Amino acid sequence: MERTSVRDMDFYERVRRVCLEIPCGRAASYGQIALLCGKPNNSRQVGYGLRTGKAGENVPAHRVVNASGYLSGAHAFAAPDLQKEMLVKEGVEVRLTEKGWQIDLKKYGWRYTAEDAEKFYRIFQE
Repeated sequence: MERTSVRDMDFYERVRRVCLEIPCGRAASYGQIALLCGKPNNSRQVGYGLRTGKAGENVPAHRVVNASGYLSGAHAFAAPDLQKEMLVKEGVEVRLTEKGWQIDLKKYGWRYTAEDAEKFYRIFQE
């Protein structure tokens, strides 16, 4: 049986660490962040942590979108279109659909590697 250390990193600190690794001009889904944090069923908690500031300051939350590429965090930004503007500034094409602003995750999604996932696992276990 595997023991969980009391020193295991707080979930929101994990969210912060993972989000800081999303490259400029790329985006990740809430689910991807949760998976890399070792909590694959906690995508809503990722959003909560980003929206409330529990994940810390200076986290590039604008690079986090829902699983379909929709910008779903507008209410968490100072202005309704700020997330879109920040992504466009980084070269990400954002298009308006009948469901809202959306990016193409196939084109602009963060393609992390198995090595990235292993690195996060090691960091989170320290």
